[in-house]
Amino acid sequence: MKIQDILFLMVVLALFYKRNPKWFVLVGLLCLALAVPLFSMWIFFTAERLTWYAAAFFLLAIIFYLFKSKNER
Repeated sequence: MKIQDILFLMVVLALFYKRNPKWFVLVGLLCLALAVPLFSMWIFFTAERLTWYAAAFFLLAIIFYLFKSKNER
């Protein structure tokens, strides 16, 4: 397990504590913004990981939005 994986897990756990889907979307966008310069510098492994992390954050945001809309009904 690399340091970026440990940081990802720590951020996910912190965001689970907050339970705000907007934060998941913002962190996902931040991951994509950080991945773009890494792709241009040919650092593919870390950039690819950041895009996977962004996808995970977006998926978790969608799940939280679905649970939130289900509970509001």
